[in-house]
Amino acid sequence: MASARFRLNDLPQVIPVFPLDSALLLPGGHLPLNIFEPRYLNMLDDAMAGDRMIGMIQTRAGGDRATPKLARIGCVGRVTSFGETPDGRYSISLTGVCRFTLEQELDLKTPYRQARADYGRFSRDLDEDVEPDLKQREILFDALKDYLDNRGLAMDWSAAESAPLGPLVNSLAMALPFDSTEKQALLEAADASERRAALITLLRFDAAGGSMGDPSGLQ
Repeated sequence: MASARFRLNDLPQVIPVFPLDSALLLPGGHLPLNIFEPRYLNMLDDAMAGDRMIGMIQTRAGGDRATPKLARIGCVGRVTSFGETPDGRYSISLTGVCRFTLEQELDLKTPYRQARADYGRFSRDLDEDVEPDLKQREILFDALKDYLDNRGLAMDWSAAESAPLGPLVNSLAMALPFDSTEKQALLEAADASERRAALITLLRFDAAGGSMGDPSGLQ
């Protein structure tokens, strides 16, 4: 279930955004972050003094190095774990709440970027996931085993087999080393079923020796 205690009207219309390529946050997922840049330390200070919400988003082509253009779709998360290191860094965990469409970036005086977010397209992120039939789990596991064998990797299968399928798909999508384009495709999948299908396609494509950087693998 993806943060069912939130309703659409609970979500802030204006959010700080943290552009970070290849870092994927999905509803219900947990993303650890180590914050050290002064502007993002400031962002965390302000978030912790307010609703603790931060929008994770990737960049797209264009803009400059300091202010790259932002992708159209991101995911807002709530800070659910917070710590400070002796050297002044913040170690946090974000729990994904709901995806958003970036409606407008705002011209504000904060050192970090802020945007107006529209959650309407992704309101189902706040609903309880329906567990698909066992056949879907078998298809995913077959593709995952081939992927891991191809890369010489291992995993805790007992934990995977006991995990609900929706959260498991999200955890794999967030943790596996897909490139930014592939991460964005997984983020923008219409629903849990489409994300699972996209993940299976990526796993199979890699296991067959395809380039993970080739977005044609999603077709």
